[in-house]
This record gives sequence, C-alpha cells and structure tokens, in this order.
Amino acid sequence: MFDSLSDRLTDTFDKLRGKGKLTEDDINVAMREIRMALLEADVNFRVVKDFVARCKQRCLTADILSSLTPAQNVVKVVLDELTELLGSSESKLTLMQNRTPNVIMLVGLQGSGKTTAAAKLAYMLKKQGRSPELAACDTHRPAAADQLETLGGEIGVPVYRGDGKDAVAIAGQAVRDAIDHLRDVVIVDTAGRLQIDELMMQEAVDIKRAVKPDQVLMVVDAMTGQDIVNVVTEFAERTDFDGVIMSKLDGDARGGGALSVRAVTGKPIKFVSMGEKPDSLEVFHPDRMAKRILGMGDVVGIIETAQANADAAAAEDAERMLREGFTMDDMLAQMRQIRKMGGVGKILGMLPGGDKALRQMGGDNTEEQMRSIESIIYSMTKEERARPKTINGMRRARIARGSGHSVQEVNQLMKQWGEMNKMMGKVRGMMGPGSNRKQQKRQLQQMMKNMGMGGGMPGGKMPF
Repeated sequence: MFDSLSDRLTDTFDKLRGKGKLTEDDINVAMREIRMALLEADVNFRVVKDFVARCKQRCLTADILSSLTPAQNVVKVVLDELTELLGSSESKLTLMQNRTPNVIMLVGLQGSGKTTAAAKLAYMLKKQGRSPELAACDTHRPAAADQLETLGGEIGVPVYRGDGKDAVAIAGQAVRDAIDHLRDVVIVDTAGRLQIDELMMQEAVDIKRAVKPDQVLMVVDAMTGQDIVNVVTEFAERTDFDGVIMSKLDGDARGGGALSVRAVTGKPIKFVSMGEKPDSLEVFHPDRMAKRILGMGDVVGIIETAQANADAAAAEDAERMLREGFTMDDMLAQMRQIRKMGGVGKILGMLPGGDKALRQMGGDNTEEQMRSIESIIYSMTKEERARPKTINGMRRARIARGSGHSVQEVNQLMKQWGEMNKMMGKVRGMMGPGSNRKQQKRQLQQMMKNMGMGGGMPGGKMPF
C-alpha cells in the first residue's frame, strides 16, 4: 500500500546522501518533497503540516547540519517522527484476567471488513490458547450472520446468532452462552452503514452499555483515504474505542488514512490485516512499519515469522539427515515452510529495499515457480525422491514428460539439489564421527535454520 510513498521518500533521501554537507536550503527542499509525498499519499493535511514542521525543526539544529553524516541524521529524524506518528510503541490487546469471558466489541462502517476481522481475531486468540466465541450482532446486513458462521466454521470457532433481530439482546445472550460453554472470549461483530448515521451509532452505544466490553476496536479500511478522519473522529466521540484494526493494508491504494488515524484520534493501531487468510491478522509494530515505509525493511519480523512457523518435526529431520542426507522430500518441506510464512513475496517485502526490488522484477512469480518444482518432484517415484542420485538421463526424460516440463528444467532442479546435498555433506564431515550425537543434531538444526529450512530456500535461490 505504501509503495509510492516509500519510493518518493527514498528518492528524497538519496538526493541528500549525494551531498557532503547540508545547508538550510537543502533541508527546505527535502521537507517540501516529503510534504508533497505525504499529501499525494492522502495523509490528512493537518497531520502533514505538523509532521513536516517537527521534522524541519529537528533537522535545522546545529548537531544535524554540522555532523559528519548529515543525510543519515535527517533520515533518522524522519524515521523517529514517522514512528511517533504511527504510535511510538506496540499497543497490545488488553484482556482482564479476573473476568470470564472477556468481551471484545468491533465497530466500523459497512465494508470496512469487520466480519472478517472478527474471524481473524478469533483465530489469533485460538492459536494463543484461548477459547473464543463469535457473536453475530449485525442484524441489518443481509446474510451477515451466515458469513460469520461460515468463517467461524472454517477456523473451528462457534458462532452465536440468537433470533437475528435484536442486536443488543444477542450480544447479552452470547456472553451468557459463552459462560455456559466455558468460553473465555466473546467477539461481538456489530452492524455498519455505508455512512455514519444515528441509528448505527446508538445501537453500538447500546451494545457497549449492555455487555461492558473489555476492548472496543474500530475496524478501518486502509483504502478509505482522507475521509477516514471524519469517520474515526465520530466513532471516537460516541463509542470511545480503545484501538484500531487496520484492514486491507495489502491493497493498492495510497494508504494515507492509516498514517492519519493515530494523530487524529490518539487511539493506537493494534492490528493490521495483510491478506484474506485467517492468519493474515498481525500485531501492529509502529517502528517496523515506519522502517518499511522508508525502505529499511523488517528483518525482525522475518525472524519472528520463521520462529512462529518452526516445524516441531525439525529434530527428527535433523536426525534423519545425519543418516541419509538431503532428499527431494526435504525440498518440498522447504516450500511448505515458505508458504506458511506468507510466500516469498512477503518475505522479500520485509527486507531492506525488498518492496522496490519486487516491483522492479515485475511482481512475485515465485509461487508459480514453486508449483513447477512441485510438479517435477511429484513426477518422481518414492525411491527417486529419497535417493535423487539414482535419477539418470532416462529417468530425467521420463520425469520431464510426466511433469510437463523440459529436461533442462529437471536438470536445473537436480543441480540445485546437488548443491544443497553437498552442503549437508560438508556439515556432516565437519562434525566428525566421534562428536557427540546430541551436539550434532543441535548443530544441524541450527544450520537448517540458517539455510532456510524454517523459512526460505538456501541461498535465496529458486531452481528456475
């Protein structure tokens, strides 16, 4: 979403880096370009005005202008101010320990993504060991309860529908149902409208008064633009929400609304939705988002994603590889891990300059490449996958025909496998036959992580 803004800011900083020393005029030109970039990204003009003024004031200090690396200091100033604009620090979901069930209420306009956000939040809490229940309190939108029930069924979370008429009554009944069935969190999905009206706002106020939620979260469509300011201001006054779930942040809009919410309402962004899948809801880290907007990547996020998707069977894999070496089935396992992390495009986007590199390459086509690799490997026999060295010329021709690919593509895959297996052999040789077996396993597991067995292809390369 922030691609255009990121490119504009990066270009501005590149111009500064080309200067050995900065003058006040240089700073003024840079601030003018930053102002234009933010306005074109649809950031609220008052927010832009205050942001640029703070940056300019800090950049014009003697410490910045007379330093040995003034351009780097300007970048740091903008990074600090952008992080502060987005929320300074992570704002966690606050649930009460002495209350069961905790109640989370979602509010927002129709089409903002409340229903899907409710299901994604339930899925996240379920993965954390909670026992959530969804309450279908949108009695105005046709089939809203059906949609929530379908989403709940996909993630294994029960949905309370009630009579489908009185939203306030359904919310209260859902809380009692959760108590009866020992559910510790109730997520209330409320109704929205195409625009703010008194009926919608009053219903939200009545539900809040009836169930006394521990957290009220407003779901905001990141593609709304400047109008987002009026929407969040009205909801903040009437429902006094605790935080924001920013949906559709993977869209192609300018994204300025997302940068305006915190400054306008003072309410933190708690979660962002980066896709359609149930696991696409992520905790919002202002500092990491600021770095990504400035083209610095989010390496910490990559590490955390890899750790969260670490396979519990890694120890068994390490033991087997010590005995048998690297197989084609291991290569398939790598690609499954990549998909768990959101795909190569997501990983690359979290690297410094990765978003720009991905666009220059014409987008992420690695999923298609992985499907090609899978079709080749699945065209091998079970024995061939376990012992790739047995695959001679005649077998390669058969595999190529069976997978619908050329012999050259099969050869490329075999070459990549050979490099990986050779690396594994070197590790086994370095360990030595007399070394401690448990130590060997630990070393190999660490090497597997470094290579990408918990998140990526070794060397970052695809066979073709």
